[in-house]
Amino acid sequence: MAENGSFYNEVLTDHNMHPMHKHDLEGATCACDGVNPSCGDEITLQLKIEDGIIKDGAFSGDGCAISQASVDIMLEMIIGRTTEEARHYAHLFFRMIKGEATPEEIEELEEAGALEDISHMPARVKCAVLGWHTLEDMLDKAIEDNG
Repeated sequence: MAENGSFYNEVLTDHNMHPMHKHDLEGATCACDGVNPSCGDEITLQLKIEDGIIKDGAFSGDGCAISQASVDIMLEMIIGRTTEEARHYAHLFFRMIKGEATPEEIEELEEAGALEDISHMPARVKCAVLGWHTLEDMLDKAIEDNG
């Protein structure tokens, strides 16, 4: 996917212009704020988790196209999955952004793999990982609260 810049642009533009998950989530069981102070991106991630399954998710906030598209793509991937699967995808995403993921791992990330080239743009890395870090923080807090 990395060699196809038009796919990258198409995916980012589509998720930025027409985010499926940018709204308030009624009945959210957890929420977490994420901030990227270096560029001002701010999101609030909301999830509805029941019996370890992410039943629904949404986000609100403002930021650049990359941060907004990345969190929308992430939500698309994790809704309907277990929290452990969501953690797995986050781990793969971070590996990809660091340039450490295998082609198979990147393929497993589906549309999120379109963000692979961000690893070559250090100034944009924090934008791409904002939603994913917020997800990890939220899952960590949920474990603390319920553990």
